[in-house]
Amino acid sequence: MRRIVIAIASSVSLVTVVHAQAPEWAYPVQDDVVVPSPIDENMRRTVPGSDRSYTQAQIDNHWTPPDWFPDDHEQLPDVVANGAGPHVRACAACHLTSGAGHPESSHLAGLPVNYMLRQMADFKSGARVDRYWMNEFAAVITDAASREAAEYFAALEPAEWVDVVETDTVPTTYAGDGRMRFLHPSGGTEPLGHRIIELPIDPELATTRHPYSGFTAYVPLGSLARGETLATTGDGGKTIPCAICHGEGLKGLGDVPRIAGISPLYTVRQLYDFQSKSRTGTSAALMGETVVNLSIDDMIALAAYLASLDP
Repeated sequence: MRRIVIAIASSVSLVTVVHAQAPEWAYPVQDDVVVPSPIDENMRRTVPGSDRSYTQAQIDNHWTPPDWFPDDHEQLPDVVANGAGPHVRACAACHLTSGAGHPESSHLAGLPVNYMLRQMADFKSGARVDRYWMNEFAAVITDAASREAAEYFAALEPAEWVDVVETDTVPTTYAGDGRMRFLHPSGGTEPLGHRIIELPIDPELATTRHPYSGFTAYVPLGSLARGETLATTGDGGKTIPCAICHGEGLKGLGDVPRIAGISPLYTVRQLYDFQSKSRTGTSAALMGETVVNLSIDDMIALAAYLASLDP
């Protein structure tokens, strides 16, 4: 494991509870919260180590996302930098120029080209259903643009992105712009319960779409040990060991994607979507069988363990 896991004192152990409904906390929706000092959209912002500056309006425009460190990567394909017309937003707006993504989107760095193209085909056909935009994007984007984006992200080196903290109490938060969670302006704490809460390590950098500013994931006590058992042994047939398909270190195998070191919120969404048949198609068939017996707590544990691994 890459990170030191911090256990915040509590005698409560993780209890497996089967939930029949979707874990809505994993599908963030922006909350109506009044922030005392909102960011001035006309103020030019900078980040350490970059000679560029952007207004918040430019940063938040999904067709003009910032490229803070252009020398760190190959030239951005047009669809990654600027989208593809009025119905396809720039890939970097959600997935960042680093391909690391935010908890409300997905990681893409280092994924196999064919895997990404297959996902775009599934979004287009409806075999994979996204609650937000991807089905709309896939319906109109050209095959050539999809391939350019896939080849760009596949060539990127995955970054260390998530610190995993076991706890039973978390700061009170809200889902703000972009459905990212932030500390609630009223302060306070609340029970974590059967959830995962991800917060930016540096909220100021996160709101600039900084490509290397990661997140802290708060997970229930006992999640990592439980997740390791599920991932490595299958827990007596409840599922199957992840490495069989995802390879050594869970870093991917052939066209099967890396699942190590990624946002645990994203992982929970995908496990539930496989189980609920929101993700179908040929690439999802095997996953459907591996998740059929998992409870939401199992999914939380698996996601926490996977997030704690080196990408």
